[in-house]
Amino acid sequence: SSGINAEWLLRPGDDDDLEAIRERRIKQMQKLQAQKQEYKNLGHGTYDTITNEKEFFELSKKSDRMVCLFYTDTALRCKIVDKHFQTLCQKHYETRFLRLNAEKAPFLTDRLKIRVIPTIVMVKDANICDRIVGFDELGGVENFPTSLLEWRIAQNKVINYSGDLSRPPVEEVKEKKTINIQRNLRTVEHSSDSELDD
Repeated sequence: SSGINAEWLLRPGDDDDLEAIRERRIKQMQKLQAQKQEYKNLGHGTYDTITNEKEFFELSKKSDRMVCLFYTDTALRCKIVDKHFQTLCQKHYETRFLRLNAEKAPFLTDRLKIRVIPTIVMVKDANICDRIVGFDELGGVENFPTSLLEWRIAQNKVINYSGDLSRPPVEEVKEKKTINIQRNLRTVEHSSDSELDD
């Protein structure tokens, strides 16, 4: 007959192999849990506002990977990034997510040549490895999905990413239909990213 050979399924030793696999998996899960707790102790999993440059440098030494939004209170697009970072910080415990008011960090803002707000700076092993300036790389629109920002941050392995790094997770972000109200007569040539005054 073409049935399954029951003796083959019940070979002695199989239970031992399964038990060994189970033990390895438990140890692996315990190690991951311990690592997650270690990250939590460093402040990972939360999205915090830091108040000065000194804090930025101290935290970049404590955490292997860090993502920092340079914001101002008047730039509305920063609130959009805040919303995405609040989601991403809970998903990516391996990375510290922070925000720093660019106006309260003039030395760092100048040293990093930050001219457009929002600017997202990515730090790996205490070195700045990447940045996202404004929303141009995110489709140039305000309603980009969190998954697109996640993919973009993952380009330099600042977060662990399981998707395909060679192509964005969205085909195209459609701009929501909005009614533009002309507030004054001069037109601004830039996108709605805010320029920092020199």
